[in-house]
Amino acid sequence: MSEQIHRGVRPKPARPSPTLEDLAKAAGVSRSTASRAINGGSRVSPEAQAAVDAAVVALAYTPNRAARSLVTRRTSSIALVIPEPDARVMMDPFFAAVITGVNEALRSTDMQLVLLMSRAGDDSARTLRYLRGGHVDGAIVVSHHRADDWAETLGTTGLPTVFIGRPWDNKLGVPFVDLDNFEGGRLAARHLASIGRTRLGTVAGPADMPAAADRLDGWRQGLLEAGLQAGPVIHGDFTTAGGTDAARRLLADMPELDGVFAASDLMALGVIEVVRGQGRDVPGDVAVVGFDNHALTASNGLSLTTVTQPMVDMAVAAGQLLICGIENPELRLEPVIYPAQLVVRASTTGPA
Repeated sequence: MSEQIHRGVRPKPARPSPTLEDLAKAAGVSRSTASRAINGGSRVSPEAQAAVDAAVVALAYTPNRAARSLVTRRTSSIALVIPEPDARVMMDPFFAAVITGVNEALRSTDMQLVLLMSRAGDDSARTLRYLRGGHVDGAIVVSHHRADDWAETLGTTGLPTVFIGRPWDNKLGVPFVDLDNFEGGRLAARHLASIGRTRLGTVAGPADMPAAADRLDGWRQGLLEAGLQAGPVIHGDFTTAGGTDAARRLLADMPELDGVFAASDLMALGVIEVVRGQGRDVPGDVAVVGFDNHALTASNGLSLTTVTQPMVDMAVAAGQLLICGIENPELRLEPVIYPAQLVVRASTTGPA
């Protein structure tokens, strides 16, 4: 090629991309009509819309997204806000399921997902400035804590926002998708009682998270209904390491425990390892119930009895709810609550 250029033979220039004017001419409509047709069909007759659609195909026309965003004030992107350290997000299957579900909700759209995570020591100010800056059309917030002011702050910005998990204080009525966490904790307590366990304790989640608080309240209600005394409560952080530390303290407080409810599957794995490390059997000596149904197994292959949290489905629902809010800003969106279900496996009943 370089030799041909040296001899004066030049490659043919690339064919220029068709412009909006070219599209309008091919469709036999005005430039403004063509613009309206490719930006949603507002005030465009069916005949003109069909002509523009045909011209788009014939010319292989690609809209100028930068120009389109100036007209529609849309960025074609949404933010997934996870106010947790990077390490936890990367190691917890909960967050992988959330990202998978939100992406699935966007599959049939032109929208892209922007992931915003907090780093250790960060406050929310930088992320909030980004969200307020018009960089995204909406936001989904997951794994929030009581001290976070996401619901209150985003609820006053006009930015369409959906929470995965009930906001702690939702005075502004921000829409959310959640599981019936109270019923999940209640199911765990009643199951352990039904298999004859009477000396029960729990490794609860962080006390400043709504899901953890609701699971703990449900656990206590289930014990009350079963006529059992509430045993010790140790709070963990939804990680296996946190479950391990909490289980050591739990068994130190009540060595005669014969049943434990851990408010996440990862923490349940930590509980099982501590119990087995003390020379006791699961479930023979101590039955263990988790929460999430991540299909995790202990190091000895023991499968977990757990409460199902269909995170992919919940994240899909949150994405769809957000898209609805973006496209219909005047519409009041109602919460979506998934029912809790208990899946019984070997950690409470023994191998099949």
